[in-house]
Amino acid sequence: MATDNQSPASAQPAAPTSAQPAASAPASASAPANPFAYAPAPESRSVVDIAPSYGLFIDGEFAEAADGRVFKTLSPASEEVLSEVAQAGADDVDRAVRAARKAFEKWSALPGAERAKYLFRIARIIQERSRELAVLETLDNGKPIKETRDADLPLVAAHFFYYAGWADKLEHAGYGAAPRPLGVAGQVIPWNFPLLMLAWKIAPALATGNTVVLKPAETTPLSALFFADICRQAGLPKGVVNIVTGDGTTGAELVGHPGIDKVAFTGSTAVGKAIARQIAGTGKRATLELGGKGANIVFDDAPVDQAVEGIVTGIFFNQGQVCCAGSRLLVQESVHDEVLDALKRRLATLRVGDPLDKNTDLGAINSAEQLARIRALAETGEAEGAERWSPACELPSAGYWFAPTLFTNVTQAHTIARDEIFGPVLSVLTFRTPDEAVAKANNTQYGLSAGIWTEKGSRILAVANKLRAGVVWANTFNKFDPTSPFGGYKESGYGREGGRHGLEAYLDV
Repeated sequence: MATDNQSPASAQPAAPTSAQPAASAPASASAPANPFAYAPAPESRSVVDIAPSYGLFIDGEFAEAADGRVFKTLSPASEEVLSEVAQAGADDVDRAVRAARKAFEKWSALPGAERAKYLFRIARIIQERSRELAVLETLDNGKPIKETRDADLPLVAAHFFYYAGWADKLEHAGYGAAPRPLGVAGQVIPWNFPLLMLAWKIAPALATGNTVVLKPAETTPLSALFFADICRQAGLPKGVVNIVTGDGTTGAELVGHPGIDKVAFTGSTAVGKAIARQIAGTGKRATLELGGKGANIVFDDAPVDQAVEGIVTGIFFNQGQVCCAGSRLLVQESVHDEVLDALKRRLATLRVGDPLDKNTDLGAINSAEQLARIRALAETGEAEGAERWSPACELPSAGYWFAPTLFTNVTQAHTIARDEIFGPVLSVLTFRTPDEAVAKANNTQYGLSAGIWTEKGSRILAVANKLRAGVVWANTFNKFDPTSPFGGYKESGYGREGGRHGLEAYLDV
């Protein structure tokens, strides 16, 4: 399937492939001549062995779905079928929840130090198999190998190491002298960080003595199924971790199952609202990490080159498919032209193409459905009068691709400044005073993330204190650590994951 984003070509150039340098951008934003061209440097696919089909992981064993239904998972970069995966139905979800309930009695009774041993083993095995898992994640998700290799996998292992350390110290976490686990956690994770979101959910749940039934996203099930094998390799008792694959109906069955004590969901705000309605009055605990429309605020004293790197990281990391992406750039009027020129020069150097190529900066969009949504919102931005710009380049003819794009002349009334696009699209707005920057940053239904760029520490503290965002980065963006809590306000959800705060969601306190 060809995915030409140029409409018209002269107004919508694409981004360069990893093996082809960008063509010259407009004179006002042209980058210096590249002294050398990047030769292809693909990571080998041979390090990962993908089976032709996978079953559900229930009670320590892989099994077919009760009704035999399956679905295919594709590589977004090529549209090739990677494997066939079981589609779990109500009976399968029930089996998984019952297995988790049975395992809970013995798992929760283990001393914390014993649970920690299993988590440490899992963390070490993840490190040992990190190259294999990075290639798998890139194939199934479409993100560049340098992101899965250098960001995702180290953080996955770090979360298991971190919560292993908490397992025998829960009485010192501030939640009482003898905090108790909730029981069985039903966890539904998204496709943008499949293995990392799994770690965010499973590690604290197991450390606190809960058992889990996890449903990965329909488009990215493979790393969760490989994690099931890691659980067996680590000798984790049967039923402590169960993986049920499927579409949204599987997730709804899991969330609605009466045997679930806690729901953890990361995904869209619309689905989060549906979950909240579904579990209202049931007594189930819940954490919901939903959408975002993060503001990246650049003041007139910010170091421009550093800020530009942070802007690029904030919106183009993982093709912008990040809930906390800095998708709204707020630039102080006096430095708008300087920042925008530097940003355009930087975008002209980005390499888009084969996600397995170590030189690639932007990979493929995760699915045809997501690509269609990004295109529709970008077209809406143009129709509403915003000015669209992308660096000149060529996109691959197969797979799901979208050029890194920015919009100028954007107002707060534009759809692209309000709705979460979840793609490599940046909306640029301006402000004159710090108070105006805060007002515009907070003028959103979301409240997940924000960034501040300035040389003044006093300004950082003053502005950060006024921003209604769960995470505020100062002179950086998209930096994560397992010791730090993450979550949002308003329609970005409620509850916190990560850090000591992430334990509370799985304890009866």
